[in-house]
Amino acid sequence: MRSTIQVQKDGLKKIRTIDERLVSYNIEMTEVTGGTFWKAYTPEQIAGTEPFPAADNFSEMTKMMQEYPPVDLYEEKIRKFAKALGPVYIRVSGSWATDTYYDFDGHTGGVVPKGYKSILTKEQWDGVLDFVKEVDAKLLISVSNCKGDHKNGKPWTPEQAKVIFDYSKEYGVPILAAEFMNEPNVFPMNPPAENYGVEAFGQDQDTFFCFIRENYPEVKLVGPCSCADTFDGEKCAAKSALQSVPTEELLDHCKVRGDIFSYHCYAGLSDRGAAIGGHWDAEDALSEAYLNVAAKAAENYGKIRDRYYPGAPMWVTESADAGLGGNTWGSTYMDVIRYADELGRFATITDGIIFHNTLASSDYGLLDYTTHLPRPIYWLIFLWNRLVGTEVFDSAEEIREGSHIYAHSRKDGNPGYTYICINNSKTEKLTAVLPANAEMYLLDAETLRCGEIRINGMVPKLTSDGSMPELQPKTVKQGNVEIPPASVAFLVI
Repeated sequence: MRSTIQVQKDGLKKIRTIDERLVSYNIEMTEVTGGTFWKAYTPEQIAGTEPFPAADNFSEMTKMMQEYPPVDLYEEKIRKFAKALGPVYIRVSGSWATDTYYDFDGHTGGVVPKGYKSILTKEQWDGVLDFVKEVDAKLLISVSNCKGDHKNGKPWTPEQAKVIFDYSKEYGVPILAAEFMNEPNVFPMNPPAENYGVEAFGQDQDTFFCFIRENYPEVKLVGPCSCADTFDGEKCAAKSALQSVPTEELLDHCKVRGDIFSYHCYAGLSDRGAAIGGHWDAEDALSEAYLNVAAKAAENYGKIRDRYYPGAPMWVTESADAGLGGNTWGSTYMDVIRYADELGRFATITDGIIFHNTLASSDYGLLDYTTHLPRPIYWLIFLWNRLVGTEVFDSAEEIREGSHIYAHSRKDGNPGYTYICINNSKTEKLTAVLPANAEMYLLDAETLRCGEIRINGMVPKLTSDGSMPELQPKTVKQGNVEIPPASVAFLVI
């Protein structure tokens, strides 16, 4: 049944003001140092014409990874596309960061010290800091917490953390936010030390937070960086057989409160982990149940935030369509619907930042990891950061299939609203009734699994000199405007 919405040009009830850097992203530590990450899907698997041979259990996941060289963050193309997104937070973290040793004076000679798995060099970290400065970003990191940081099995010590915080500050690009370790509630799968449990984690995070507060008071303390929690009997953000510790159990053993509450939100596990559990098939990618996962995570983690970090902003420090590198369709237009809805719904629930995983690695990257050209989801963010303001309003429209409507202030500061209209129906059109003329940017594609997005019917292409394209709105007149099935429309009125 076709839906109809009433668009307003004034009078909507304001909900909140959100962070201007809502849309941010990760650069995985393995991108910086080079290392293992998820194998690329074949073009046929991305198109859905070739099945993906999923692993039977989590221990087989290593067979689905490969070695990648470091990403060149000085590459002009990567910098241009990143800079075009506007001010963001950049998070350098991931599982690889938990085992990385900082060697900024070359004393290791390239030999990884005992207890670590990789080395971060001065030249590599300079590349990150120069990139952060070039694209007008703020920097969030997590530090190492592995056997190398637990000398003789003793509690975590801050020597390594001091190296990277001091160097970054002296370089002129200070770290402005920090998590202790990546995804601590799955440490049973890779314990930092023998007999490591929630008591040890609580003591270690307290030590880290106190060390930062004493030596770098300008740094925001972010935590606990959780994933795979269970809500209402189901895994929220990654329904799977992951050996996870509930976030509440972690925080019950932490005495020092952070400034910002953080968690990870993946709608499930990718095709690679389908046999393990928590995978969503492509035919469900526009469904209400699938789109509701991110909202359910925000609501439930919000309750935990209110108990342990009352009044704190909430950051989703990793988010994408699926953990384990993204689905076969994560790099296609199909994922635009999910991310547009996650941004819109999150902003109605809380204030904070969502760090998309990643900038340019694996199948959920904003940029293709070989060509470094934008994927469809990049253009969604590109338009969001140009059109959508920080004031959030109640759209006065109920969320329902074919009609997920969100209203914000206009980014240009002029009176009126920017509406984000998401039609997640695959068959029915959405009718928007306009009280006045408006500008529209309509996002769709030839097929859901298409690797190219259309904006007002045209695939965005770089100009002949490599510059960003001029994306022109379509003027729609007062009255009824139709929004096709499986599309996203920005309406500026």
